[in-house]
Amino acid sequence: MNEHLYTIPSGVIALALLVSMGLTKEIGYRAGLRKGRVGEKEAKDHIHAIQNSILGILALLLGFTFSLALQRFDDRSEAVVEEANAIGNAWLRADFLRDPVRTKALSQLREYADVRVKASVLSLVDESEAEALLARARAIQDRLVALGHEAEASAPPDPRWVAFVDAMEELGQTFRSRQAGLERHVPEMVLLLLYATFLLSSAIVGYAAGVVGHRPSVVSYLMVALVVVLVFIILDLDRPRRGFIEVSQKSLLEVRATMGGAGGSPAP
Repeated sequence: MNEHLYTIPSGVIALALLVSMGLTKEIGYRAGLRKGRVGEKEAKDHIHAIQNSILGILALLLGFTFSLALQRFDDRSEAVVEEANAIGNAWLRADFLRDPVRTKALSQLREYADVRVKASVLSLVDESEAEALLARARAIQDRLVALGHEAEASAPPDPRWVAFVDAMEELGQTFRSRQAGLERHVPEMVLLLLYATFLLSSAIVGYAAGVVGHRPSVVSYLMVALVVVLVFIILDLDRPRRGFIEVSQKSLLEVRATMGGAGGSPAP
């Protein structure tokens, strides 16, 4: 991964955000106290206007980032369903082929489904094992495509071969689409901008409380807690196979269950 933040656990980032927002709020409060009470109504209104503006920007950035992370999560969910459908379609097409190609194709598809199921529960932090599973999946795809072309070339024209080759191409497309979805997440620059906005808003809230002579209210601390929870959810949505919110693999598991155990024949 190119982004450094992606390698840090979501809980650690959320905790660091909570502590840093608390510290910047305290620093802002003490700076406001040193400034002394602001008596002019215009000055107070100016400070509160800045505070409201920065909080509005914070809400906008939070909403944008949450929407982006949720969209990426939905895309990954759809990619699992599409790949499961492609595997199931390839399985049905292979079952219409003539032996011995049929037996070989069904066996290869069953192995391919096993590899994809195993990859779906593997954390992306285990890069070496993930790369090994990806290489194995690509090798099986190559063998299936070669098998289809070989059978198509050696047999009389038969639409079943064409349908099988088309199914293999669809299998490769859904594979690439799903892998691309796993590698797309909220850009690190957006997260850093969000973090800077959090700190600035906390400092301004603390400063506004300091210049009027009282500590930040309990509500402001509740706001900080809510922001941290939202950030944790955003990071959890944006990090496939690493957090509490995970994409359901039910469709892929169901397709694998229809293939039965070892052997060349489909499950009854």
